[in-house]
Amino acid sequence: MLESLFNPESIAVIGASRDPKKVGYAVLNNLIKFNYAGSIYPVNPSPDDILGLKTYRRTSDIGKPVGLAVISVPAKVVPDALLDCATAGVRAAVILSAGFKEAGAEGIRLEERLKEISAEHGIRILGPNCLGIINTSNSMNASFAGGMLPKGKVAFFSQSGALGIAILDWALGNNMGFSKFISLGNKADLNEADFIEYFSGDADTDVILGYIEDVIDGRKFLEVARKTTKVKPIILIKSGGTEAGARAASSHTGALAGSETAFNAAFKQSGIIRAQGIQELFDTALVFASNKLPAGNGLLIITNAGGPGILAADMAEQSGVKLPIMAKETIEAMAKKLPSSASLYNPVDLIGDATSERYAAALESAINDPNVDGILVILTPQAMTDVGNTADIIIHAGHETAKPIITSFIGEVSVRASIEKLKVGGVPSFSYPETAVRSFRKLCDFTLWKNAPAERAPVAVSNKDAAGKIIDALLRENRFEVGEDIAMDILAGYGFEFPERALAKTAKEAGAIAERIGFPVVMKISSPDILHKTDVGGVKLNINSEVAAEDAFMEITANALRFMPDAMINGVMMYEMIKGGKEVILGVTYDRTFGHMLMFGLGGIYVEILKDVSFRIAPVTRSEAVAMINEIKTSALLRGARGEKPVDVDAIADGLLKLSAIVTDFPVIRELDINPLMVLNNGAYAIDARIIFKRK
Repeated sequence: MLESLFNPESIAVIGASRDPKKVGYAVLNNLIKFNYAGSIYPVNPSPDDILGLKTYRRTSDIGKPVGLAVISVPAKVVPDALLDCATAGVRAAVILSAGFKEAGAEGIRLEERLKEISAEHGIRILGPNCLGIINTSNSMNASFAGGMLPKGKVAFFSQSGALGIAILDWALGNNMGFSKFISLGNKADLNEADFIEYFSGDADTDVILGYIEDVIDGRKFLEVARKTTKVKPIILIKSGGTEAGARAASSHTGALAGSETAFNAAFKQSGIIRAQGIQELFDTALVFASNKLPAGNGLLIITNAGGPGILAADMAEQSGVKLPIMAKETIEAMAKKLPSSASLYNPVDLIGDATSERYAAALESAINDPNVDGILVILTPQAMTDVGNTADIIIHAGHETAKPIITSFIGEVSVRASIEKLKVGGVPSFSYPETAVRSFRKLCDFTLWKNAPAERAPVAVSNKDAAGKIIDALLRENRFEVGEDIAMDILAGYGFEFPERALAKTAKEAGAIAERIGFPVVMKISSPDILHKTDVGGVKLNINSEVAAEDAFMEITANALRFMPDAMINGVMMYEMIKGGKEVILGVTYDRTFGHMLMFGLGGIYVEILKDVSFRIAPVTRSEAVAMINEIKTSALLRGARGEKPVDVDAIADGLLKLSAIVTDFPVIRELDINPLMVLNNGAYAIDARIIFKRK
């Protein structure tokens, strides 16, 4: 269906104008000026011709097939124009007009009408409130941008028209070739997922760039992006990460999560490369545009200046990029052609008086070295430096190898022409060596993602029916928040283990149960009305005798009634006290874009103080669960520090997979905390739990 948008045989410009200040003029002029080969039909009820083309009062008057309509008329008449397009058999429309949902209540109503027409008549809509669309492969500039993009293999979509114009200007100034450009606008119909899916199979596109402020359908976005990044890189800027006003969240997980957190998790799980700004977007696009991926993360640095080489080496270490030592044969071959003062390890320092011949000798040997996966060539323009010839040598070396070669020609006036030469020759060039190293790391990360075997979330062995009966009963009673007693019953259906526990209804019973469980024990008030038990003095730890258990029962129940006299008290829950493990937290919160999101971190009070946590969108695979554990800064504590025994990390991963299964089976769960999960050397116990359900 999107072929009608990108490759129409004819285009109707609805709202075409003779006035150069009007959008309808700019679009029509662009189509003519940049030699779109198909038929062009201006639609305007007044003039007989515009820019030498016959005009039509309505699209349905054209009487010939129209593949694409570009609409630039006042918002209030756009629905009628779109209906007329349906009558004419148009299959796709680009709506440039503003005045829709961004303009208030009436605009929202008009945009909803566009959606209805799109669904009823099968017309795909780009926009409204957008800049337009460009396809360089057929010279179609159906936009009101000021210029035409150079032809290349990079596709770009943008939710911001202003940023889109800036990208166009940057591309023209940097000789960066593009295949397609799309201004998304309000995304009434077509959105980022639709275009990512199209570009995944587009032979003219090797790299996908985008700027987004939100995502319409998070699940579809994840599914499409996962498939596409196994074939082509997706590099996105995401803005709007801060939320105006903190949302009320009752659980630890909900309080620590947010929109930005969800997008970061989604990008990690779908292989999307996130750029933190426009410059990083451009830099990353440059390194991927060469269409060369390293086999590993071994980078050889060749430089004519020690300082920049050291800076690059420092950044490599910080970024996790290896600086391999070349094979003995490579070093010997290089030594024969370079002066004895040159350093032949990594970085390879050709010394300040390096000629282009030295660069050629180093590159000729390095590109065939089995230990080298990529090469960074650094050049500072010194008096004897032949900058232009060095650029030619690097371009030639790039044509001779499948390994990525990137450059950092440092300076401005002396290197400007050679940098342009490198870009035209398909060699990425960066102003600073640190940026070049970070860009190489992105290539390595993408290679790992692309080559990783596909993995599915495992199916949990569970007693789903038992958990479902408990949840259904709670919702019928309008109980949308439950503490550990009931939460544990639900979680037990998915294989979570708990300390031995029993309910005591009297002080005598508490003493007897404590004796049976074995000392020490933990005692907690049992009440559906009291979720924050510690706040009301409803928890006692390290109870070591029968008498102490009886006294604790009396004290706990008295405290609860004093703080909450109307609370229904079931009694006191008696627990086996688990010692000797590490406390972690497992949690779930709900994101409005992507759905359920899992959290992992150190448990107890530390989650609030350190906020050292990781997130992923559910459902998760085992490798994603393990990545969550490894991602926190304090993960070393779990594997044994200063002679401590390691805890059962596999049990933590199992717990995350179980939580993933629970919320997949029961979407009505909105927030869930297991805090803490006590992880031992073998196995783990859920000590406390809480579940919040979606209200009706």
